[in-house]
Amino acid sequence: MTEACVGFTSVLRGAGLQCGPDRVQAFLRATEHVDLYWAGRLTLCADPDDLPRYDAAYRAYFGGAPPRPRTTVELDTVTVGVAASDVEVLKHKDVSEFNAAPLIARLTPLPPRRRSRRLRKARRGRMDLARTVRAMIETGGEIALPRHRRRGSKPRRLVLLIDVSGSMAAYSDALLRFAHVVARAMPTEVHTIGTRLTRVTRQLRERDPERAVKAAGRAIPDYEGGTRLGDALRRFNQRWRQRGAVVVLFSDGWERGDPALLATEMARLRRLSHKVIWANPHAGKPGYRPVQGGVVAALPHVDTMVAGHSVHAMEELLKEVRRA
Repeated sequence: MTEACVGFTSVLRGAGLQCGPDRVQAFLRATEHVDLYWAGRLTLCADPDDLPRYDAAYRAYFGGAPPRPRTTVELDTVTVGVAASDVEVLKHKDVSEFNAAPLIARLTPLPPRRRSRRLRKARRGRMDLARTVRAMIETGGEIALPRHRRRGSKPRRLVLLIDVSGSMAAYSDALLRFAHVVARAMPTEVHTIGTRLTRVTRQLRERDPERAVKAAGRAIPDYEGGTRLGDALRRFNQRWRQRGAVVVLFSDGWERGDPALLATEMARLRRLSHKVIWANPHAGKPGYRPVQGGVVAALPHVDTMVAGHSVHAMEELLKEVRRA
């Protein structure tokens, strides 16, 4: 049975499905709980476009039409339970080792908030004398309950700076997909940094994630090149600085430029920002030590460093952003 299942995944790969080792293992575990067809459909199909190809491969490999579900319970409880377990495992896995696009698309970012200057109606707060007097006039001079107002809140701008140099190549696609989800949910500026600074905010506003990521890739001239974080940050601080924004820098900290320049520009960025968060794909791994030249230069000017290697780390990052 196991041999047949593995052979089936080979056929699916030939049909264009992303059947990496993690998905194959999840498929084999799922076959212990549900029919083979539904186990594969659940764990090996990452996109709706995969379903017709999956059915065609199933018919060609096993013969006959795909089976119908036996019972509602089978699909609604056992299958969902297996799916939840597998998803949780994948959330903690390094995104450089599998296609994390479906999980990243499920993220639900909430923007950080800041107090606005405008006063709004409220149950508590300072007394709104004008509204209180109008209420008394409307009731013929009768004593009315006091009206109140207080300062409201509005979304605080977020800035994502994504290192797309060669040392970050394994994470670039996942990080651009993360930036696309965030940029669609809140006021966000997105720039990539390598040997230069490139703004990709407009490209990532495209609704379709595949087209958005491809458009961003075409706009980045230094994809998988060198790393000059200091130069890129200097350009950002000169032209695109966002006062009071929450800034998230995605980078492993390898710097080929002058660390002193990086330290100077990070200090300048910190003075202009509400909060600076460094998301490092290596920070969540056992034994990691921040000894890279860029990290050493920048850390004194960073509010917090977080992991950035998994979907779970991205979820924790969004919580940190929200708390800001």
